[in-house]
Amino acid sequence: MQTSRLGAAGCCGDSALCSLPPKKMATHLGCMWSSRAVVVILLLTLLLLSCAVEIAADLDPYRVLGVPRSAGQAEIKKAYKQLAKEWHPDKNKNPEAEDMFIKITKSYEILSNEEKRASYDQYGQTDENQQYGQPQQGFRHFHESFFFDESFFHFPFKGSRDFADNKYLLNYNQYINNVVPDSFRRPYLIKITSDFCFSCIHIEPVWKETVQEMEILGVGIGVVDVGYERRLANHLGAHRTPSILGVANGKVSFFHYAVVREHLRQFVEDLLPQRLVEKVTDRNYHDFLNNWHEYNKPHVLLFDQVATVPLLYKLTAFAYKDYVQFGYVDQGLTETANLLKKFNINTYAPTMLAFKENPEKPADIIQSRAMKKQIIDEFISNNKFLLVPRLVNQKLFDELCPVKQFHRRRKYCVLLITGEEEAFAAGRKAFLSFASANTKEVLRFAYVNQRQQQPMCDILLKGRDGPLPQVSVVILERRSAAGKVLYKPVMGGWNGSGEDKHLLMEQLEILQKDPSVLNYDAMLPELNNELASVSPPPRMFLIQWIYAAYDYLTQIGDEILHNNWREMMPLLSLIFSALFILFGTVIIQAFSDSSEDKQSKPKAKEAAKSEDGSSASANTSRQESKRKNFVEVTELTDITYTSNLVKLRPGHINVVLVLTDASKNILLSKFAKEVYSFTGSLTLHFSFLNVDKHSEWMDALLEFAQDAMRVDTDEDDAGHKVDYTGYVLALNGHKKYFCLFKPVYTGEDLDSKPSEESGVTAGGRSRSGSREEQQVARKSVPRSRTTSTLQIHHKLDRLGLWMERLMEGTLPRYYIPAWPGLEKITANK
Repeated sequence: MQTSRLGAAGCCGDSALCSLPPKKMATHLGCMWSSRAVVVILLLTLLLLSCAVEIAADLDPYRVLGVPRSAGQAEIKKAYKQLAKEWHPDKNKNPEAEDMFIKITKSYEILSNEEKRASYDQYGQTDENQQYGQPQQGFRHFHESFFFDESFFHFPFKGSRDFADNKYLLNYNQYINNVVPDSFRRPYLIKITSDFCFSCIHIEPVWKETVQEMEILGVGIGVVDVGYERRLANHLGAHRTPSILGVANGKVSFFHYAVVREHLRQFVEDLLPQRLVEKVTDRNYHDFLNNWHEYNKPHVLLFDQVATVPLLYKLTAFAYKDYVQFGYVDQGLTETANLLKKFNINTYAPTMLAFKENPEKPADIIQSRAMKKQIIDEFISNNKFLLVPRLVNQKLFDELCPVKQFHRRRKYCVLLITGEEEAFAAGRKAFLSFASANTKEVLRFAYVNQRQQQPMCDILLKGRDGPLPQVSVVILERRSAAGKVLYKPVMGGWNGSGEDKHLLMEQLEILQKDPSVLNYDAMLPELNNELASVSPPPRMFLIQWIYAAYDYLTQIGDEILHNNWREMMPLLSLIFSALFILFGTVIIQAFSDSSEDKQSKPKAKEAAKSEDGSSASANTSRQESKRKNFVEVTELTDITYTSNLVKLRPGHINVVLVLTDASKNILLSKFAKEVYSFTGSLTLHFSFLNVDKHSEWMDALLEFAQDAMRVDTDEDDAGHKVDYTGYVLALNGHKKYFCLFKPVYTGEDLDSKPSEESGVTAGGRSRSGSREEQQVARKSVPRSRTTSTLQIHHKLDRLGLWMERLMEGTLPRYYIPAWPGLEKITANK
């Protein structure tokens, strides 16, 4: 009895402690001290975790780097480099430099990684602590591993939700504070699910594929677990699982169709506004590019060969709709031929042109075979402002002229105060000319209409010696978000004369050396929003009310129709199953006599189908082989010169065939046959150069290959121009070298064999024989078969062997200090 009583209360009560034997008393005291130690350890662990959470919560990577949440990778990288140089502990002796440098590095690590950045934007936490909304492996829910880690017991008991969905989990606060504001820049696709939702398992594979595709394009993804976020589910109006809905511009739309990848893609496209991208042709491109003054935005044109606007381009237009006007040109239409010719567009790859104040000349060009989101975002971010935009609201002023945060990140805003009348147009044009000639990273140019922004202009035009002229230029630097600025007006006003430009240039040069010249300070009021909608007249108000009522009734009808239909589905399924069994039995009994005929007919049909299938597969295989049996060769022009040569990626080589108008078709056909076996390499690109247009560029390039171009006096007369037809250049744009192939002749007779060997030597095998042997070989060839009279289709006979040596890396390389400029490749006029 005593032993059993001790086992029941040995480690719990203290009342029977004195009556215990010494050995059992020691056991009881040890149990008490061990339980107290466990409590102390748990308290210390919770304290450390809370400290870690507070430290992690204090780190705001956007605030540390001084970039907005919409910043692209190029802007983030640039800010990181500037701050890293400024706060490096070896250069900055500030005691806080080391801590600041660690914060800068950690912030860049988060924002440069798309997954970490998305996690921070969604959960508001860094990876020092557990992501908000992401369940831990253990101690999460009772039905998940029974409060223990799965790896210990090896029998997880989870619900239907996939573990990959955990990083997309949303709660009510995240949806209100993050998703809704962000839905005005990109649409969101949200899945409503719950644990033990067996219907959710069926849509899981399609959902995974759709998420992988949409996330790359920039669509936001979210998952709401009804079991833990009932409040958010009720707020969204989602009362059933599974459900899929979309959020764009703060509006929720439900998906009511079969869960198929194509349907979900179309659903995301339908979430976007209709007039995001304008179709541009030869008839309307002039009006499209010339309305930059009305919209106060740059214009971007995408040239592609597909008939419909790509979804990636629509999503980009939705994200930057407040900054840029977007247009799309279908290269396959005859109505766009003049537009392609005007801007010299290469039809082999998608091309984007950015236009600012000059509609006749693009301000920036990008061309890529695979237009990815990161490339497009960087291109748009670099061209989302005009050279001299009009300040129409406070948001534009904040982004164009940000508040000074660090010494090395100063931004000076050169502001022209003018009027809207036509009399001021000449002054604005002169100011634009000055801005385009003095584009610097620290300078931002803008102008403001005095009538629209009267409070701001009155403050800036107050001089110490009296009011300034109505049209003046002010150089200012913002010091706080509350409106404090330091500024200096340029005396004498502005009329666009040469003297005004010279005086402004002197002020800017002095400012770069001594920032203290900004000796005026003021508190600027918030700018008036010139784009704010004016209250509509009564008739327009009635029309808007009718549209709103129609949308509301349509939404109610959809809810009633689809939701009631889903509730009736089990009953309807039971009724139709009974009817199917009944009629199936009747049909089987009625046609049981002709069962043998029915068995023979399907066999014949299956045989016919198999034959048709084999022939169809053979046809498709032939079509695929025919479709793949080509070599993509682009023309090297002033548009493709930068992307195909100057900015060619490291390790990539562009093989360029030199030809003329007369020999174009013959040489391209021969060139394609010789290089076809090398098209599987991802580092080789193939182009052709028209020497009739670009002979000066060839002369400038081959000055660095005099050894290969040396010609004997007995072969060419003095003053004879070199014929470049049939030459092939292997250009390495990154390392700035090229390899040269010269045309060779390979006849069928035996007398031409020495000529072949000498031709190979000229094309790159300069190490295989002596100079004397080459001269003897040349003299053995009859005069009629010299390189000046070669047949055109024989000029590339040895190109295959030369390509093999190019891939082996054994060809001689001719290095150049820099590629010839664009003026060398421009066609002679």
